[in-house]
Amino acid sequence: QVQLVESGGGLVQAGTSLRLSCAASGRTISRYAMGWFRQAPGAEREFVACISWTGGSTYHAGSVKDRFTISRDNAQNTVYLQMNSLKLDDTAIYYCAASNVQTIAIRTDAYDYWGQGTQVTVSS
Repeated sequence: QVQLVESGGGLVQAGTSLRLSCAASGRTISRYAMGWFRQAPGAEREFVACISWTGGSTYHAGSVKDRFTISRDNAQNTVYLQMNSLKLDDTAIYYCAASNVQTIAIRTDAYDYWGQGTQVTVSS
């Protein structure tokens, strides 16, 4: 079992930055692909970014590409999401997830473990 805990969310103004962290415990995540998803009120959970188990490959959704960056530190068992130039539409609960697939995975059903989420609210 892998337990995931997200942190770093908060209330920020549009145009600013936040860095989310996802700390894993219970098992090393070095053999898992890791992803970030988000869910806005009344909307379905959507893919944000993922990173392969080695960190050699990443993929970002078009809506966040060039603004968000996913990274991982397997030695620290942690995954990060650097979010720059935040927009009002980025407001959502952000979830971290781990996938046994090991490579890039963008579907929610490809992920085996999920965190509880951290709220990001972007104001004007």
